[in-house]
Amino acid sequence: MKPPKETLQASVTRQREELAGMVAESLARAAQACSEVWGDRARLDAALAGALSAMPYCKFLYALDTNAVQISDNVSREGYIQKDFGRDRSQRPYVSEIVPAQDFVLSEAYISLRARRPSLTAIQIVRDAEHRVLGFVGADFDLRDLPLTRELYEEPRYWQQIKGDPSIRGTVFHQTRVESEMDRRVDDVLGLIEELVIDHGLFHVMLHFSSSRAVIWLYDDPYRYRLLDSAALTDPDTCLAYPRRLYPNDAAVPADRVRAVLDGFRQLRFMDEMLYLRSGTLNIFNGVVGLTFSCDGSHYIPYDEFLDKDHAFWVGGIAGS
Repeated sequence: MKPPKETLQASVTRQREELAGMVAESLARAAQACSEVWGDRARLDAALAGALSAMPYCKFLYALDTNAVQISDNVSREGYIQKDFGRDRSQRPYVSEIVPAQDFVLSEAYISLRARRPSLTAIQIVRDAEHRVLGFVGADFDLRDLPLTRELYEEPRYWQQIKGDPSIRGTVFHQTRVESEMDRRVDDVLGLIEELVIDHGLFHVMLHFSSSRAVIWLYDDPYRYRLLDSAALTDPDTCLAYPRRLYPNDAAVPADRVRAVLDGFRQLRFMDEMLYLRSGTLNIFNGVVGLTFSCDGSHYIPYDEFLDKDHAFWVGGIAGS
């Protein structure tokens, strides 16, 4: 049995723990060196420069007093940046995260003021020989410079519901479905999509019923999408434009369940004149079905759960959501 996939937040937390482990010890040594020359700008800069050599991924090092006002230059590998001496950093996000009971804090990621890039700052409290707080040493990191392997986050398969535009939701009971070209030839459209999925390498499809178009991705060329209009979606010759491919063995959706999902889209499209499907998405590799309804609410649901729900469930669920 496979272990459960970690959530996005758990993945981020794990990466942050690895980052903290990379920098905490070096920053503690930097703070110790600075404590011995605290208050002397030139010697502080020299101590920070020496510490920077042991922190290969750090962009800037600097010292702050207890009010978060900078009492050193910004020390970088290119030299000292003197204009930051005296800078008040008290309103920066990493300062607000300092906890008195912790000597070391790794900030949440933020957008830097100058480079406008995702960044992190590690803060280490500086103490004197009597353990009194003198101030802080800060270390800035650009996220792109950090050497984490960053395993690719894998989306877990569970039902997610996202509410849409309130202005659309508020008027849903004053609208009715207008028949589209795709509605009129829905069986032809779904038959062609099924053929492309099963025999021509289509692995991800977004069917926009209201605007009679589809966006498709093929595993022969997964980085580019293709747009099919109503004419292409109702012309069997469209299949000739794509080479034949065996249905992938590692697809999460069995080949014999693809048509059932597509038929489920049709059922939801015509289930009610006010509450109806606007667009449906299927990805056979992650096994998730995406649904956007006339109320602008969206659902992302594992295909097998989707197939277990009947007409009455969706009408009741959407009306009450």
